[in-house]
Amino acid sequence: MNTDIHQAIRDLLDEHGIVYRAVHHEPTHTSEESARARGESVRIGGKALLIKTADVFRLFVMSAALKLDNAAIRHKLGTRRTRFATREELKDLTGLVPGCVPPFGEPILPFPLYVDESIQANDRIAFNAGSLTDSIIMPVEDYMRITKPKEVFRFSLQPE
Repeated sequence: MNTDIHQAIRDLLDEHGIVYRAVHHEPTHTSEESARARGESVRIGGKALLIKTADVFRLFVMSAALKLDNAAIRHKLGTRRTRFATREELKDLTGLVPGCVPPFGEPILPFPLYVDESIQANDRIAFNAGSLTDSIIMPVEDYMRITKPKEVFRFSLQPE
């Protein structure tokens, strides 16, 4: 677990007086496992994806029940290429492993934050908070207020 990131998230939420639920659970590696461990629907899970668009890494957050629409991101940002950060890049840039990236840009992670419209379709968001064993569930309204995404747009698709 990256205790620095986990604690930074809790400190940020506490500083803003946000009521949240912290859940310690067995290690989870998929969105479905995380949802089961939290006792929540997979659709309220906030899946955070570090994606390189042109030459810039950006953080994209969407409902864990959906899949990424790369074409929507390329179109919106006017870039021809996008790719996921490699495991090594993720570790170098964040100190994290896949599956525990929290849905926070600055000041938690040093990336511009983009949020998919699917996040606002729920009243709460659940996410792994810098750890495969620690999750936070909080109101979406508070999440949007403190994360201040650079932009909110649709970049998700229903799974086939």
